[in-house]
Order: sequence, then structure tokens, then C-alpha cells
Amino acid sequence: MQDTLTKDTNVVADTLPATMKAAVITAPKKVEVQQTALPAPQAGQVRLKLQGCGLCASNIPVWEGRDWFSYPVAAGNPGHEGWGVVDAVGEGVTNVAPGDRVAALSYNAYAAYDLADADKVVKLPEALADKPFPGEPLGCAMNIFKRSEIQAGQTVAILGIGFLGALLVQLAKNAGARVIAISQREFSLEVAKESGADEIIAMDDHYKIIEKVKELTNGNFCERVIECTGKEWPLNLAGELSAERGRLIIAGFHQDGMRQVNVQLWNWRGLDVINAHERDPQLYIDGIKAAVSAVEQGIINPDKLYTHTYTLDNIDKAFDNLTNRPDGFVKALITY
Repeated sequence: MQDTLTKDTNVVADTLPATMKAAVITAPKKVEVQQTALPAPQAGQVRLKLQGCGLCASNIPVWEGRDWFSYPVAAGNPGHEGWGVVDAVGEGVTNVAPGDRVAALSYNAYAAYDLADADKVVKLPEALADKPFPGEPLGCAMNIFKRSEIQAGQTVAILGIGFLGALLVQLAKNAGARVIAISQREFSLEVAKESGADEIIAMDDHYKIIEKVKELTNGNFCERVIECTGKEWPLNLAGELSAERGRLIIAGFHQDGMRQVNVQLWNWRGLDVINAHERDPQLYIDGIKAAVSAVEQGIINPDKLYTHTYTLDNIDKAFDNLTNRPDGFVKALITY
């Protein structure tokens, strides 16, 4: 760490702490809060003093343990939904300055500080001051909605009403669509209704669900079906609910093994099947920018979906609840 006055930050570096608190997953289902070195931004990077980070269902495999993971994982990993205040910038950074509040696409955000590339942060406007803003999942919702090409007058089925599914209900309704929400938990169906769903159906019986949607759509089924669960059965159910020449959008996290799907049905109905996952980080940033605008304009309201809040010191409980989904659980945040 430099021990002189920095040109970029106007902060005497030796007044900063040498270490910071960070969560470290040391083994499956074991996490420790450790003191680790405070990272210094390199050229083109910014350092964030984090205010919070969302928990993502994609964290579950590394928390539970898989053969391909090595432990301990990096300090602060796999936190990637962080927001906070820029407190230092590296050489050449001009788009943000210390004191700017931002959402970031970074990867070690279960910690007091994290580094991000300067082009991977999005400024948060004053209108969103003091509001939590886990940018990555909000940006994902916007990108999935964009790829769904939902139009006014369409019937849209959304399978799995968690954080992502509830946001997509809001976005589809804002676009003028009729929304059928299908989910397992009674609480999640209530969330769907509060988010604007026109119809709610319990995800319990495969054939009853098909018949109910057939009845609601006069036998035509749905022009758009968005699968948000990441599970095989709902993915196959999604195909059954899709109209001829409809669009089936796979938004769920299908990263835990092979899937068997009814390609004959997909082929016969002439479905467009969209895997709505982005690998280009810049597309994530575009989605986060769109989410900032959508929240500002009231098109989406994520605040009521943040149902559980934890600190680093009880992040183990957060991971447990993320895995087990107690009643009332939608989205968890770690706050600092």
C-alpha cells in the first residue's frame, strides 16, 4: 500500500486500515469471517467500500460443495451482487470518483471492500440514495425481459416466483401482457399476486397445470413462457404451456447436470427457445443501467422483495436460508 498522498483519491493511504473483514468459505457449509489484506486498485480499477451484497442461488453449489471446487475459496467470493461507495481509484479512471455511490460487477463482494474494473460499475442516482441495489440480479431481470420480446396483449406464463420471477411479472405487466404465475410455495404465489400477476397456479400437478392454462387461454396456451426455476420438471412443463410459434425463455440456472427435454414437442410447436444468460460482462452492465432507470421510473419495485437481511457475522445463516428457503424468503442481502 502506498504511504503518500494519492493523486486520485486525496486520501492519505496510511490512514486506511491495512486489513478488512471478509467471509471465506473454508469447506462445504463452513464459512469464517477473517481479516484479509485491503486490496489496492490497479490502473483502470476502482475500490468500493461496500454497503451490501445480495445472495444469489448460484452460490448454493459452492456452499454445499461439489467435486470441482477447491477450498478455501477466495476471500469474499462468490459475492457478485455488491453496491457501495467508491473510496479509491486507480490510474486512468475518469468515469467515477471517490464518493460516488455505485452498483458493481465484481466477484469478491462478501467483504468490507472489493475491487472492480472501472467500466464494470454503474453510478446510482440521488433518487436511489440509501436504497439497496444489488445490480447484477436486477440487470439480469432486465436482460431476460429484453430477450423475451414481450408485447402488449400477449399471455405470459412465468414459472418460479422468486426474486427474478417477481421482477419479470412486474416487467411483463408494465409491457401490457397478461401474466400467469406458477410457483410451488404459497407465499411465492402471494408475491406474484402483489407483483401484478393476473392468475396464479400452484406448481403441484403437471397435467392439472396444463389443463388450467389451456382453459385460461382458450386452448391456445402462452405466447411467452419464462422458466425461472432451474429444474428439469418445470422446464418440461414450460414447453407444454408454450403456444405454437411461441417463445420459451430459459432464465433458470441450469448448471447442475444434464436435462432431458421433450424436443419432439418443441419441434412440433415450432418454438423459439432462448437461453437468456449473458456471458459478456458489458451486457450485464447494460442491464444494470436499464435497471437503474426502471427502478427510478417505478417500472419495477424490488424493495418489497428484499425479505431477509444479514451481516457478515451471520452469513452462515444466510447461506442456510438461501438453500432451504424458509417461508417468506425471497431475496437475502448482506449489509455492512
